[in-house]
Amino acid sequence: MLLLPVPEELLARCTFPPAGSEVACGVSGGADSTALLVLAVASGCRATAIHVDHGLRPGSAAEADRVEAVARFLGVDFESRTATVDPGPNLEERARLARAAALPTDALLGHTADDQAQTVLWHLIRGAGSHGLAAISPDRRPILGLRRSETHNLCERLGLDVVVDPSNDDPAITRNRLRAELVPLLCDVAGRDVVPILCRVASHQREIAALLDDLASRIDADDARAVAEAPAAVAATIVRSAWRRHTGDPHGPDAAAIGRVLDVAAGSTRATDVVDGWRVERHAGKLTWVRTVG
Repeated sequence: MLLLPVPEELLARCTFPPAGSEVACGVSGGADSTALLVLAVASGCRATAIHVDHGLRPGSAAEADRVEAVARFLGVDFESRTATVDPGPNLEERARLARAAALPTDALLGHTADDQAQTVLWHLIRGAGSHGLAAISPDRRPILGLRRSETHNLCERLGLDVVVDPSNDDPAITRNRLRAELVPLLCDVAGRDVVPILCRVASHQREIAALLDDLASRIDADDARAVAEAPAAVAATIVRSAWRRHTGDPHGPDAAAIGRVLDVAAGSTRATDVVDGWRVERHAGKLTWVRTVG
């Protein structure tokens, strides 16, 4: 195994599987994902670097070569995959989903504490509840306890050539403004680093979301009366779970749509359109999800 000058203090805050485990690492070539690969090797895992090319900017194919060079330096296997993303609205989210589909389902990802804090703020300004504010799940994110500055410093210390994505500086992308403008402002107002605080918010909300999921699982989602009589937060969780089960869409409907479904459960109305061509109807005390379009 290649011996790397990686501080033990960094490894102590990572959550890699036991030494000798085979892991796939999604590596874009940026500092975070490159550090993920380095730390996986330093922890004793048998890693494979997987690069996904969206083809969204000129020269993106060459980034795979840079990731392959890092993999060769570290003595690990390398795979290059492609994902097609058509131009259009919501490009960032569609590119993320395409990348996730191209990677193995158990691939490790290089999200850091700064990503977690940014995601909490992103969901906060969208009006999300506990499930949204829980932000990034720690599953498959072994460096979620590290800071972005630490991943950059590690790559610099090892002399690794990392990819700099120019889209990360585009102020038209909301997440970039959260990172570049809002987080520094909050730190200034609070007089302290707010990233650990926001990460703690995510951890607390994850516990609450897990409790809501447990309570919701004990109630028959098809029983209109049971859903209507459940506490509001539990009832909303039941509707979101039913949405995911029936539609396969991991993103639940918005609060207004959930409210309309709960009106049907309470008997205020017999049926309602939800979103994306889905409809909920009440018959003989049962809630039925119906696909009306597509």
